[in-house]
Parts: sequence; structure tokens; C-alpha cells
Amino acid sequence: MHDPTDRSLVLRSRGGERRAFGELVERYQASVFNVCLRMMGERGEAENLTQDAFLRAHNRLGTFNEERPFGPWIRRVAANLCLNQLKRSRPVTTTLEDEDYRIEQGTSPQPEPALIEHERQIRIRNAILELPPHYRAVIELRHFQELSYAEISTELSIPISDIKSHLFRARKMLAKRLENHV
Repeated sequence: MHDPTDRSLVLRSRGGERRAFGELVERYQASVFNVCLRMMGERGEAENLTQDAFLRAHNRLGTFNEERPFGPWIRRVAANLCLNQLKRSRPVTTTLEDEDYRIEQGTSPQPEPALIEHERQIRIRNAILELPPHYRAVIELRHFQELSYAEISTELSIPISDIKSHLFRARKMLAKRLENHV
């Protein structure tokens, strides 16, 4: 038996089939959680926002265009929730620890390069968490969600010129922070 498509699961969910939406949650919970963790920097808050994203998606499933892919849509829902939360809350002072991003055992025949890469990823993630929320959001949407400038503009309700400016400044800040962490 083949796996149902996201489109068929969305349509079945709209028809009231709870198990269909449960399958969508299973498919996308890891990627949605990763969006939330990268933006919020704290595991508990990321878990709560992941749940909120799926609740919001379920409640708004009627507005979803089933001809479009579900994955990017649910991750945008999560990113928007995180951005709203960041606007309401204090600046993030948390850093991502090794326990949040474990290296899979046996992924590299040489553990030293894997460890170096793992440490580099943690430095990058921590540097991203130090960015102001609006810069963190454009980095997340552009580099992790791979949205176009126009899509980011629509999601954040700001002009494309501002998106480009925010990305430029965010990248510059990241480079400076990473330079200082070396």
C-alpha cells in the first residue's frame, strides 16, 4: 500500500477524518519543531509553539490551498507564531546546547570532522539567536525555509526592499558574531 499524498490527507482532514490530520502531524512535526527551536532557542517553548502551529493549521485547514505543498505552509505558520511570540517577549538569552542537536552515531567514519562540524553548527545557531527577532525571522524564512523575497515580503508584510536590507544586515551581524566566536 502506498502512502497517501499530503493533498489527500488535507482533503480527508477537512472531511473530519482525525487520523488523516494525525498523519500530517507525524510527517511534519520534526521540521516544524526545528523551525520553532531555531527561532526561539529554547526546547520547551519550541515544543509549545509546535503544538500551537498544528492547532492553528487544523483550525485554518479550510483556508489552505490543497494544490500547494503542505510542508512549507505549516512551517510558515510556525515561523509566524514564533515571530509573534518574539515580538511579545523579551530578548532571547538562551544558547543552544549539545543536547538539542546530537550527532548521530556512525554518521562519519572519522569522529573529529563530525565534532568540528557539530560545534560550527552550534556556533551558527547561537549567533542566529543573538540577532534581533526581525533579522532572525528573515534568516529563518530565506535560508531554512527557502522562501523567495516576495514570499517573505508577503509573510512579514514588509516591502521586498526591506527584506533585502534586513537580510544584508543580518548576514553582516552573523559574520561579525561568528568572527568573534572563533
